[in-house]
Amino acid sequence: MLDGAVGLAQQRAIELLVRYAEALGADRFVDTNNVAGVPGSSSLYVQKYFEQHASASDYEAVFSLYDLDSPDVVSIPHAQANCCHLQGGLDPNHWTEQGMTREALDHQLADEAELNRRGVRVLKTCTPYLAGNVPVKGEHCAWMESSAVVYCNSVIGARTNTEGRESTSAAMLTGKIPDWGFHRDDYRYGTHHIQVETPVESVMDWGMLGYFIGDVVQENIPVVTGRIAQADPLRHKHFGAAAASSGGVEMYHMVGVTPEAGTLEMAFGPRRPVATIKYGPVERRKVYETLNSNGTNPNVDYVMLGCPHASIEQIAAIARLLEGHGIQVPLWLFTSRSVKSIADLQGLTKTIEASGALVMTDTCSAIARAVPKGTRVVALDSAKQVHYLPAIVGIEAWFGTTEDCVNAALSGRWTGELR
Repeated sequence: MLDGAVGLAQQRAIELLVRYAEALGADRFVDTNNVAGVPGSSSLYVQKYFEQHASASDYEAVFSLYDLDSPDVVSIPHAQANCCHLQGGLDPNHWTEQGMTREALDHQLADEAELNRRGVRVLKTCTPYLAGNVPVKGEHCAWMESSAVVYCNSVIGARTNTEGRESTSAAMLTGKIPDWGFHRDDYRYGTHHIQVETPVESVMDWGMLGYFIGDVVQENIPVVTGRIAQADPLRHKHFGAAAASSGGVEMYHMVGVTPEAGTLEMAFGPRRPVATIKYGPVERRKVYETLNSNGTNPNVDYVMLGCPHASIEQIAAIARLLEGHGIQVPLWLFTSRSVKSIADLQGLTKTIEASGALVMTDTCSAIARAVPKGTRVVALDSAKQVHYLPAIVGIEAWFGTTEDCVNAALSGRWTGELR
């Protein structure tokens, strides 16, 4: 590939990966056949920035000059590794409600056509593991998206670092990624022991625990023991997303739960914990107050659910809460296209939208920077979204259970409290 015998695009891609590996101190690559990124996709701003260089298509200009850091525009071939596309910038059916332009929609559709021609699966979600991309334990992957990376490493036991669009796009064309970090056994052992001394069962409590742990361990690897229950994919999704937001957690162990932590000794391997940290009622209360510290006005203008993108079980639960009622303020529920298709078939989308709420795909309010016009106060059931959205769009936020948020949509008032 470096000699150019395979093709010019692959040559540019492997040149980038060699520079990347050298920067990391990696002396070899691993093979990957599972890539999750945003190859060649762009916002209108990025597309217009690079369009002056387009000798072929806008897509190839962005892929070449931005993704591959190529000195020239090259023809981008079919993907050489299985590759899926993560979330995008707008919902193709509700783009007007999100305040997007027809030009932005047309540009996204053109990008998707280019992706399809190159064999990229257009999943448009931050939860590819809920949309058909489920690696196996030990598989080497190249994934973007912090909440997906931590789930991949921790819950599935596959192996990926938090990659960027450049490295994932290069991996798509080469099937290679540097052998560094979480690809290696010795990097995956725990560093901090977290002892949970208060019951953690609800989705909200799992999210709060994740937020606490991310804050105290930052980019390290926590090993969690104690009073944790109902360890299902939904709870892991919220826990990992929160830990990756308040800190930089890319992997965690839960003893007796996650695949590389059958025992405490397995989780730590040859290491000894650098610290043992307790999570009890006092810490739980403090996390709840921190997540709600931005909220002062009880009058809610907007409710957002589905961060990370909602599972079919979450959509069903929201449908039950909304059935037979009408919302007073906008409620947008975000999910993937594939999960929405199931919700459509089961009549859940119809039930939710009969209340006045909308089921959206492909993006979220933080990624799209989109909230209903006039929004000043939002209600959220995601610790990750509370961490990001207020700063991104300049609004107040309340954090609570999904039921608290649905009640806010039905009444226009925040009445949630820690139970």
